[in-house]
Amino acid sequence: MSGSHYFSGAPDVASERRPITVTLPDLTLELSTDAGVFSRSRLDPGTRILLEQAPPPRVRGPILDIGCGYGPIALTWASRRKRLPVWAVDVNGRALDLVRDNAESLGLGNVHAALPEEVPAELRFAAIYSNPPIRIGKAALRGLLEQWLDRLTPDGSAFLVVQKHLGSDSLQKWLNEHGWPTTRLTSVNGFRILEARPRPTAGEGPESGRGTTS
Repeated sequence: MSGSHYFSGAPDVASERRPITVTLPDLTLELSTDAGVFSRSRLDPGTRILLEQAPPPRVRGPILDIGCGYGPIALTWASRRKRLPVWAVDVNGRALDLVRDNAESLGLGNVHAALPEEVPAELRFAAIYSNPPIRIGKAALRGLLEQWLDRLTPDGSAFLVVQKHLGSDSLQKWLNEHGWPTTRLTSVNGFRILEARPRPTAGEGPESGRGTTS
């Protein structure tokens, strides 16, 4: 049933919360996961590689996690950068509830869990970290990336982890062809980490959020 997909707005599988421990070289997070969210039983390999291998934000400013699930990326960066606002965005309402509860249990007041349409239109991001939902389909994925990459600040970067066999190289080519200068930072166990920079026209206009992270 379509509602059981983790990229559904309201999963139709029964809630069954369980604890999970996310252990990284620099921190350990005790989180809750649930049925109907991505990789509920463990930190998936791609996300682990992104969190262990991607560099910190190149510049200071708000951070965005696209397709946040129960929040391992957003909560990790909120822990690493406690004075910066971190936005966790997903279409899955159950996932957003988990992010909010996990942030509260960790004492992280800098996390904002939101549906895409709830993110202020003027907000621009210094860094995006994402294990993007490849399985929503090529057209939907490209539309998703187009929506958010154009909200990078002029000197910001997006760090994306994508498996080679799920199209990382073709995605990198597409990003470059459509104006986002994109390079491969590393490849680990078949996962590529791509860094995409803003298109020359991206980021023009208000840069809300910059200068508010003292």
